[in-house]
Amino acid sequence: MKILICGKGGCGKSTITTLLAKEYARQGKRVLVADCDESNFGLHQQLGLGLPQDFTDYVGGKQKVMQLSAGGPMNMDPLFTKPMTIDQIPEQYISRKDNILLMAPGKIKNANEGCACAFSIVMCMFLPMLQMGENDVLLMDMEAGIEHFGRGTANNGDKVLMVIDPSLESVKLAEKVSEFCQGISHPVYYVLNKVTERNEEALVSKIAAPEKIICRLPLKEELTDAGLSGDPLEGSYDEIRKLIDAIA
Repeated sequence: MKILICGKGGCGKSTITTLLAKEYARQGKRVLVADCDESNFGLHQQLGLGLPQDFTDYVGGKQKVMQLSAGGPMNMDPLFTKPMTIDQIPEQYISRKDNILLMAPGKIKNANEGCACAFSIVMCMFLPMLQMGENDVLLMDMEAGIEHFGRGTANNGDKVLMVIDPSLESVKLAEKVSEFCQGISHPVYYVLNKVTERNEEALVSKIAAPEKIICRLPLKEELTDAGLSGDPLEGSYDEIRKLIDAIA
């Protein structure tokens, strides 16, 4: 199963991705986390892993991909010519701990280095070729916003989790993501994050399709503290276990 985690910047995509990964691993699943947010350098810390080498290097690096795609990504030759399993991903492009593996197509590392399109092209071509085992779960932590829908990266998932925090911007983005998912025939589910007794009712009242809400994760100080300190997220939560059941 391939699950995309979407949302606006700061809504908690990486937190939800990490909590899901660790809970799936506790349940005996092998979890591949794809860090598809080229401007976020925090997910690997939340997982307690090192940041692996850019997977884009596997196909020649960012500049080569940009050159190959100069005539448009739809006109370039495939970067991957045969299916690949998780076990066949070269070790230097993976960080791992127990049942959790982390890969990242690439990160923006320098000023003026150009756009992140090459990373999306690599993932767009890689994901359809990735063969998942019966016990495998792929969690894709997407970049903030909706660009991955425009680029077509989102076409290669099975289900979409839209993380919504208590903000009107997040609610409006959820409506747009839901519209896009309908266009590509992907089921989309809402995960409310940073919910409090004070804001929950108001937040739910602004959501046009509340039946899509399958998880409400309260604002938790230990998650906020870990986000500030950079410590790995270690907690296990009933809400996340219920979320996994709902996804299934």
